[in-house]
Amino acid sequence: MTEELQALHANGTWTLTSLPLGKILIGCKWVYKLKHNSDGSIDRYKARLVAKGFTQAEGIDYHDTFSPTAKMITVRCLLALAASQSWSLHQLDVNNAFLHGDLHEEIYMSPPPGLRRQGENLVCRLHKSLYGLKQASRQWFAKFTSAIISAGFQQSKADYSLFTKKSGISFTALLIYVDDIVITGNDASAINSLKSFLRDHFRIKDLGDLKYFLGIEVSRSKQGIYISQRKYALEILKDYGFLGARPIAFPMDDTKLSDKGELLKDPEKYRRLVGRLIYLTITRPDITYSVHVLSRFMHEPRISHMDAALRIVRYLKATPGQGLLFRSDNQTKLTAFCDSDWAGCPITRRSTTGYCVFLGGSLISWRTKRQKTVSLSSAEAEYRAMAGACCEIVVDCGVNITKNIRIPSFEKRLQ
Repeated sequence: MTEELQALHANGTWTLTSLPLGKILIGCKWVYKLKHNSDGSIDRYKARLVAKGFTQAEGIDYHDTFSPTAKMITVRCLLALAASQSWSLHQLDVNNAFLHGDLHEEIYMSPPPGLRRQGENLVCRLHKSLYGLKQASRQWFAKFTSAIISAGFQQSKADYSLFTKKSGISFTALLIYVDDIVITGNDASAINSLKSFLRDHFRIKDLGDLKYFLGIEVSRSKQGIYISQRKYALEILKDYGFLGARPIAFPMDDTKLSDKGELLKDPEKYRRLVGRLIYLTITRPDITYSVHVLSRFMHEPRISHMDAALRIVRYLKATPGQGLLFRSDNQTKLTAFCDSDWAGCPITRRSTTGYCVFLGGSLISWRTKRQKTVSLSSAEAEYRAMAGACCEIVVDCGVNITKNIRIPSFEKRLQ
């Protein structure tokens, strides 16, 4: 707590003043958290002062709140490129990231618990962002973006969290996810200069080579870069009591789930499990379709749906450390495959789109999604799947291939 208050004071987060007439006073509280390493051991104890942003009034205390975060396809694409080009991967952490953002609104906060002196009626006039404020993440990202662009970096149009800089044969890429930063490139001196620049502007902690990022374990060998979520999968197995369960060979049987049957008494347990499985699909494409089917019944889950979700957990027991390998002998050629079933949903009779995108031999993107409308033929369902795959390549992969797409005359007749 003392370290946190010292950081707030050094950053000029607030000044003590009296509360003006008619102004709203928001509260604050201390939040304590244990930071763990990838092996489950405790890294450090952390105390954070958090503002009670739920008491803010829109249009008075805040306006815009949206802040972009890195797409997982960008993370995988960057790792695949680093593996194929033998680039080094560095990880940085920004200490008290949200405290760097500048506030444009007039916000007053009560003093932190334990710091108010007896008889004082002073409040904190905030000049910098604080964790918990509605606009905190947006202001921090705006501050970081302006700083990194001033260093000569360009912001990607496909993913606003990706910044690149090219000077001759030197290339450097930076990817930021809130306060976690990944840096890669082919020039070690340029990377060191970037680290020095970030240290001059923010409080940066250099974590060395990339090993653990957003719950994803990253390991490197001569074969390439391997990513998995083994620790996260084992936590799911432990929380649901399946560490000693008998594993099964496949995540879902051929029985199609429907909206019939007895409702669950505790639907929150089902929603929590499916949400955790959705995050696990970052490195597990083998369970993507099964989790996609289960996510259709989040509003009214039934006992059969919970049984199907627990079956996926038993499937994870067999291979908790399974993940993706980005090979070092990979080629940077983009390839996409798509397919669909026709009227596969027994409830709506809508088709399901499935596609996957490879960068060389490395899988960087995949998805299964139920189509928005009912297809009248299998050919129509296939074309909708192909359109979804093309949108993924053009928009999310950031590749302009529209000039190379040829639309058959049959598709014109179909439209």
